[in-house]
Amino acid sequence: MTPAALFGEGINLMLSGMGFVLLFLLILIWAIRASSKLINRFFPEPLPTPKTQPKSTALSADSVSDLERLRPVIVAAIAHHRRSQGLN
Repeated sequence: MTPAALFGEGINLMLSGMGFVLLFLLILIWAIRASSKLINRFFPEPLPTPKTQPKSTALSADSVSDLERLRPVIVAAIAHHRRSQGLN
């Protein structure tokens, strides 16, 4: 075979291989979309129920007690940081 014929066969093989890969990927995309539609049709996700929070502008007793319990921990953490950094 001549070099031109070999080059032509190489181009032909490359194009046919790329064509088969493209065809396979298109079929794969179609199959994924079809299965997604079937799954969503027969097994829909349940709708989330909205959770209502009590409408209160003041802090509740639980959050105030949490803040009061955390206050000594925060003060101790700040004091430890200042001691380790050489600050007052």
